[in-house]
Amino acid sequence: MAYTTINKSTDYFNTLLHTGNGSSPRSITGVGFQPDWVMTKNRSAANSNTVGDSVRGTGKTIFTDSTSAELTNNSYGYHSAFASDGFSLTGSAASAGGDNVNKNSNDYVNWCWKANGAGSANTDGSINSTVSVNATSGFSIVKYVGNGGSSGTVGHGLNAVPKMIITKVTSASGDNWKVYHVSSGNTKVLQLNSTDAEATSGAWYNTTPTSSVFSVGNDGATNGSGKTIIAYCFTEKTGYSKFGSYTGNGSTDGSFIYTGFKPAFVIFKRSSGTGGWIIHDNKRSESNGGNSLRKYLVAQTSGSEGTNDYFTIDTLSNGFKLRSTDGESNQSGETYIYMAFGQSIVGSNNIPATAR
Repeated sequence: MAYTTINKSTDYFNTLLHTGNGSSPRSITGVGFQPDWVMTKNRSAANSNTVGDSVRGTGKTIFTDSTSAELTNNSYGYHSAFASDGFSLTGSAASAGGDNVNKNSNDYVNWCWKANGAGSANTDGSINSTVSVNATSGFSIVKYVGNGGSSGTVGHGLNAVPKMIITKVTSASGDNWKVYHVSSGNTKVLQLNSTDAEATSGAWYNTTPTSSVFSVGNDGATNGSGKTIIAYCFTEKTGYSKFGSYTGNGSTDGSFIYTGFKPAFVIFKRSSGTGGWIIHDNKRSESNGGNSLRKYLVAQTSGSEGTNDYFTIDTLSNGFKLRSTDGESNQSGETYIYMAFGQSIVGSNNIPATAR
């Protein structure tokens, strides 16, 4: 069993579903905490995954499937408030409350993480940053301005080494999302808005993050001169989050990936070849008592929710198991990276959670 200091994972991460009603603003409650990073996706139609956070502020939107700059008060919908138990969604009445977030009768999913509000100044790196951090859950939101030089360091506030970093230029269009993942290493980069395989890059200055800073190199998407960049940083917390890789075996009796908890959220991507960023969560589960996750969304396109066996995983009390032979999830010999969050098995009070 995995012991953890996080007795209730839903104090830090939660998935919430809602059905659009066309109203604007629309209050969404029941998250269980005040979220600082929210991704809202229309499950019923092809609309972009709308990303808001408390550091950039309300009304500021970026999209995981786009290289566009940050939009302010986008008519298709945005996060207009972060409240103690949820958030508000606002969109133009002309677009039925905002197709991206609250169109009448459409189904939506909201993935929510807790940091620590609007953030504060951090001078740990050679590039100053604004950091909103929740050290307990290992998550921080970092905003900084690139120096355009050959290298720089940016404080992340985690007091632990990040295992995954997701960055996006917000002040200009044309830059891809860049992803550092511990399993790919500091010389490789992935792109959240692309199916591309991992590529050799100097985006991280070929330097592994430390417990205080991450490094950026001569790459416009991570260190462009005068460009404002947002970074979402994660470190592992035993029994709550896990960042790793697995090798596909091409069988419906697929590989078992140990996480130390029953996953509530999993995103995986083939890193050794092309493949989508496949997103599962336990609120959209289907069959086998809710343990077989077939309903999926993807980060790199605006596509609506799919339901088939291409990317099916089974969630178990201490990890997940692949149930597909598809190349984007379990091709024999291919490498895949993943990020997972879940419920605790055993908390710091040593009381086991009920296996489900």
